Amino acid sequence: MVNTTTTAGLIGVVLLARHGDRTGYYQDPTTYNSTQAYITPLGEQQEFQLGSFLRNTYLNPDSPSFIQNISTDVVNIDQLTVRADAGGGNVILNSAYALLQGLYPSTKMSKITLANGTTVLPPLGGYQYVPVESLEFWQSPSLTSWMDCEYFQDHLIRVYASSAFRNMSTTAAPFLTALKPYLGSVSNNFTNMWNIYDHVNVQYTYNKTYYETLPPTFLQQARYYSDWLQRNVFTDSVQNGIGQISIRTLLPEVFWALGNMTKASNQVKLNIQEIDYKPFISLFNVTNATVTDPDISGTVNYASVVAFELSQNSQGQHEVSMKFKNGTQDSQFRQLKMFGNTSITLDSFIKQLFWTTVNSTNNWCFSCNQTVYRGCSVFNFSNDPFLHGFGNGFTR
Repeated sequence: MVNTTTTAGLIGVVLLARHGDRTGYYQDPTTYNSTQAYITPLGEQQEFQLGSFLRNTYLNPDSPSFIQNISTDVVNIDQLTVRADAGGGNVILNSAYALLQGLYPSTKMSKITLANGTTVLPPLGGYQYVPVESLEFWQSPSLTSWMDCEYFQDHLIRVYASSAFRNMSTTAAPFLTALKPYLGSVSNNFTNMWNIYDHVNVQYTYNKTYYETLPPTFLQQARYYSDWLQRNVFTDSVQNGIGQISIRTLLPEVFWALGNMTKASNQVKLNIQEIDYKPFISLFNVTNATVTDPDISGTVNYASVVAFELSQNSQGQHEVSMKFKNGTQDSQFRQLKMFGNTSITLDSFIKQLFWTTVNSTNNWCFSCNQTVYRGCSVFNFSNDPFLHGFGNGFTR
């Protein structure tokens, strides 16, 4: 039932994929805790298209990026690991399912023959059911590490008090005043810029009257100021700064997955992490990718994806390259540079970033000065929240 093709190609790939289009939702500017939102048919279609693109890139034996020995038509669930944030109305979890429909679409090849000779085809013309690990908010901070992180909230206070923020707020003031009639009950304070853009974008997409009356360039200006703010909120001046906590808790999964793919006993060829937009901003900053590609420093589009491609060079070293597709805006991957290089050895990749990572709930509690929520209450913080905690947190 499982068909594989053995040709030269990649050893494996780790994917970070953003969810698709969704209904509007609110993020508290003082914490970035958010309300629920739900994926839309447009978002489902975006994710399906992303899955189809990834299928053509990595599951097509004629592609230069074909993954060695991967099952091409009928999914081998032992070759695939998929994890998704399950919070916030399941928009991210449902995005993962939509992506997988494009990656491994329905096929009559998935039929099975019973002992009595009866042939059975799965529902929906051979729909392929791929397991997805749904990570709830309370289970681990790995995919939502900025939430309930007290030091991240302190970081927000510093951002809002900075001269750069005050100057940009002054620059944006005339635009935000002109935009006020189109915001309804949404505050036009510059700290609320992300919610301002989200409101404008959702209304412009789904409200015909709004679409016809919003002045030209207003959507683009809202996106510009929102991108500026998100870039400052989810980056930091040092690699291990708390502003980059969103990628610091996700990198251990990337390292773990790539490392396992180098082992002869490993079966997993494709590791998919379905996530929010925030880790992308931090990732591009910590890897210095924005130095050579400054246009990627803002919020990535819906259904964007970063690919960490694992290969082996002529010296037998395992190498990693990072590619990026900015949603449906891009038809193909673009090669990004990490630390000035289009590819680096896996050992070097891990060495340059491992020291910045937060790889357990226990470490997250210390890094965020959190002693109560998200499992932190089981640790001993009686003396110093950085030095005297003990216990075993979630580690993978």
